[in-house]
Amino acid sequence: MKFGIFDQNDASGRPLHVQYEQRLELTQMYDEAGFHCYHLSEHHGTPLSMGPSQSIFLSAVAQRTQRIKLCPLVYLLPIHHPVRLAEEICMLDQLAKGRFEFGVGRGANPHELEALGFDPASAGAAYAEAYEILMKYFSSDVLHYPGKFWNIQNIPVTLKPFQSPHPPVWYAVATAESAVWPAQNQVNIICGGPESKVGEISDRYRQVAAASQAAGSAQALIGVWRYIVVADTDEEAMAIAESAWPSFYENFYKLWRVHGTEPQRLKLSPNYAGMVASGHAVAGSPQTVAKALNQKAKDGRLHYLVGQFMFGNLPHQHAKRSVELFSKEVMPRIEP
Repeated sequence: MKFGIFDQNDASGRPLHVQYEQRLELTQMYDEAGFHCYHLSEHHGTPLSMGPSQSIFLSAVAQRTQRIKLCPLVYLLPIHHPVRLAEEICMLDQLAKGRFEFGVGRGANPHELEALGFDPASAGAAYAEAYEILMKYFSSDVLHYPGKFWNIQNIPVTLKPFQSPHPPVWYAVATAESAVWPAQNQVNIICGGPESKVGEISDRYRQVAAASQAAGSAQALIGVWRYIVVADTDEEAMAIAESAWPSFYENFYKLWRVHGTEPQRLKLSPNYAGMVASGHAVAGSPQTVAKALNQKAKDGRLHYLVGQFMFGNLPHQHAKRSVELFSKEVMPRIEP
């Protein structure tokens, strides 16, 4: 079993330079505690992310850590020029000496794409073209791609990543069918959706990977992402989580409410107890959290558990204590 971190870097109410420094301190804790990978989301025009440039923040993380892998989850491909993004991926993988990985996606919130001048209706086609250009960049010395969204004419490829042919790729999935493409292409997956879907997704991934005999897919990680708060007692953990959750809830929904809409898939409960009840969150003592995560891993046939330990205005000291308890008392209790 491997353990990862997911971070939205959403607004905490603290001065931004303080928030950045506290997040960097936490990445050092994750590194020292033996977490496998630090995943960071991309959002724009919303307090759901106060670090909209993942590449900039992860370049700082690369200099503060030694072992943990670093992974944007995901890069919103429609809004990035694929050549510029490929160059950033190469730089980050070199700076991290082969610890960099990256996720790809088209974007879950159409209002973020609109804010950057991109038509959400074209997101799927732009995503597919951008991904194709990225892969061609990594395998080329001169890049030529006359596309619909990007017309690239014989650009010399001057940068290459540390890892060959490129860093490992990730994809966020919500349904069993969305696991087909990753399984066919050696792409790691994380599911953040309903508890009832996780087992179906992992089974589908393994079935497709076996049928397609995609080299490397059998070793790809299949994980789930959940909000996690650990404290000395169940009561303390729930009190901490409930206190911080309203801030995160408002951060999550703010941009949607500006436009009078709601997300189509992931819908959050206004309280943390509701998130626990739906299976999207865990809170409690180390024993309680370990029991819940062991069950999730068993039911979902998983070998990668990803926790979001910091959200909303959760105090920095509580997040540090939660990570400390998780690494020392929860991780050893998780069945392999």
